Amino acid sequence: MSVFLISCGGTGGHLSPGIALAEGLAARGHTATLLISQKRVDARLIEKYPHLRFVPIPGSPFTLKPAGLARFLVSQTRGFFRGLRLVRATRPAGIVGFGGFTTAAIIVAAKLCGVPVALHEANRVPGRAIRSLSGFARRVYLPPGVELPDVSDNVVRNVGLPVRREISRMDRDVACLQLGLDPRRQVLAIFGGSQGATVLNDWARREMPQLAHDGIQLYCVTGLGKGAAEIVALKTAEGRPVSAVFVPFSDQVAALLSAADVVVARAGAGSIAEMIRCETPSVVIPYPHAADNHQQANARWFEENGGTIVIDQTKLGAELSATVRVLLADEARRASMRASLRRLDEASPLSVILDDLETLTTAGTKNAT
Repeated sequence: MSVFLISCGGTGGHLSPGIALAEGLAARGHTATLLISQKRVDARLIEKYPHLRFVPIPGSPFTLKPAGLARFLVSQTRGFFRGLRLVRATRPAGIVGFGGFTTAAIIVAAKLCGVPVALHEANRVPGRAIRSLSGFARRVYLPPGVELPDVSDNVVRNVGLPVRREISRMDRDVACLQLGLDPRRQVLAIFGGSQGATVLNDWARREMPQLAHDGIQLYCVTGLGKGAAEIVALKTAEGRPVSAVFVPFSDQVAALLSAADVVVARAGAGSIAEMIRCETPSVVIPYPHAADNHQQANARWFEENGGTIVIDQTKLGAELSATVRVLLADEARRASMRASLRRLDEASPLSVILDDLETLTTAGTKNAT
C-alpha cells in the first residue's frame, strides 16, 4: 500500500477528477490525501465524500494587480511550508497535481523532498500551472492529441480526464423522478459548471415562459452565491402545469445529465467529460475570458467529434434559443450525438492513470534506494 497526495482544489474541474483518482487509488489498496482550497465550492463538493481525507492548503490565484499579487505571494509561501510539513509527515509515494492555484507550492515541496511528481492537464490548452511546473514532473498527462513544448515524449502520456465513479448514465425516468421532474416531458438543463454562469442563468430566466408554453421543463444550476433555490410554477399552452427549477448547486450531476434531453453548458473539461459519460446532447457556450481561451479549444474539439453544438457567447439571444428548440425537436440528431458520445467514452482514463502511477512510483522507489 502506498500513500499519495493529490492537489486538486479551487474549482470543480480540478477537484472532481482528484476525487475520482483518490477513489481509484483506494480501490487498489492505496491511501490518498486531497489538498483543496478554502473556497466555498470545495467545501460544498466534498460533503458527499466523508470516506476521503481532505486538507485545505493556502493559495490564491495569480494576478499582476498589486494587492492580488501580494496576496498570491503570501498565500503561496504559506502553502509551500504547509506542503513541506505534509510531505515530510506522510512520506508519499507520489504527488499528483491537477493544476490551479493550489498546485504550485506542494509540487515545489515534493521536488525538494525527492518525491515523484505527476501533473494532469484536462484542457486542450495547458494552463499556466502545468506549463510552469512541467519541469518538476516525471509524468505529465495531457488530453489526446495535445503536446507541451519542451517536455520530452517519455514524460508525456496522452489520456483523458478521470470521472467520479458516481457519474454514469442513469435510466432517464428514474433520474427525472429523483430531481422531481415529470419523465413524460422534455427537460432542458442549464449547467454553468461548479461556479455557475450568470449569462446562462439570465438566458434561462428570459426563456422560461416560452419553454413552459412549449411544455419543456427547465432545470438550471445557477452556481453558489447566485441566488437561492427556487421552483417556478408555470403552464403550458394547454394550461397544464410545468415547472422551472433553479438550484445554486447540484450534487446529483449524474441524475441531472441523464434526465436532460439537452444541456446548455460551459466548455470546461470537467463538464465535457461528465456529459460524455452520461451521453447527454449539448449546446456549449465557451467562457470567453477563460485563461488562454482554453474553453474555445475544448468546445471545438468536442464539436469536431460530434458531441455538441458550439455557440459564441455574443449569440446568446435568438441563435441559442433557436438552436436549443431545433435540437429538442430533432430526435435523430440527438441520437447521433449520443452515439458519438459513446465512442468518446470508450477509453478508460482512470485505469490508465492508475496503472501508470503505480509503475512510476515503484520505479521512483527503486531508484531512490
